Amino acid sequence: MKERMLYTPVAVERAGFDIGFDDKVMLVGSCFTENMGKKMEDLGFCVNINPYGILYNPLSLADAMTRCMDNVKIEEEDLVCRDGLWHSWHHHGSFSRREKSDCLDVCNASTEKANHFLAECNTLIVTMGSSWLYRIEGNAFGEQNNGMAVGNCHKVPASSFRKTIASVEEIVEAWKPLCKRLIDSGKRLVFTVSPVRHNAYGAHGNALGKAILLVAIDKLVNELSCDAARIAYFPSYEIVMDELRDYRFYADDMLHPSSLAEEIVWQRFQQTFMSKETMERCDEEEKRLRRMSHRALH
Repeated sequence: MKERMLYTPVAVERAGFDIGFDDKVMLVGSCFTENMGKKMEDLGFCVNINPYGILYNPLSLADAMTRCMDNVKIEEEDLVCRDGLWHSWHHHGSFSRREKSDCLDVCNASTEKANHFLAECNTLIVTMGSSWLYRIEGNAFGEQNNGMAVGNCHKVPASSFRKTIASVEEIVEAWKPLCKRLIDSGKRLVFTVSPVRHNAYGAHGNALGKAILLVAIDKLVNELSCDAARIAYFPSYEIVMDELRDYRFYADDMLHPSSLAEEIVWQRFQQTFMSKETMERCDEEEKRLRRMSHRALH
């Protein structure tokens, strides 16, 4: 009797390099990056997670990475005041502060910390969320910012932005020289696309935004694949969309992967990038964390 498969398996080949506890890993990108990075941090990996906060679009991610590599400071013209807070166009709202000076300080301190970390780290994991962009329309926020794709709109009225979608060529143009620079400095790169649905763009808009990312990353990996030990693609998007094609693997909002789905993707990530010894140590660390989380009855 032929065994029936109740899911579509996604084949993932072993990467050309391993990630271990001796490595220093920077993770940048969407909220999916935060979850994966927190998992690694809890297990004892040396990580730096989202020095600019959660970012979704590939152009803002490229800008953030370049600023971290060159230790480029945020200036006053990079800030906007909204709802009693000062925000950076380049950063997530978690960096917003009531005082302008505090906002500048926290943004620039994170950049400097990331700059030092990048000098020593050997692995960068990039999770892109969507190709959709919001570009500042007009000179209301300074002539130098006109047309800039922002990392976060900070609840500024939609009329202040021009909504558009990045092309494959734009993404490759922004990331290819950056990838070469990172690889030449000894870094390994892992690209992935977030499985989180961006429902604000509608079902078709979300699919379009993901498809452009997939094509752009595939183009980047293929054009830079002369050294397989330096760049790789991990199919987290495909694993959730195809293998876990069921709403039981989603959180209550039906947009984000559930904790079970995140755990399955994490296991596949381990199988792709970690040695047997590293995975065994991860298991031991998880057992230790479970023991520590137990409450004493007496």
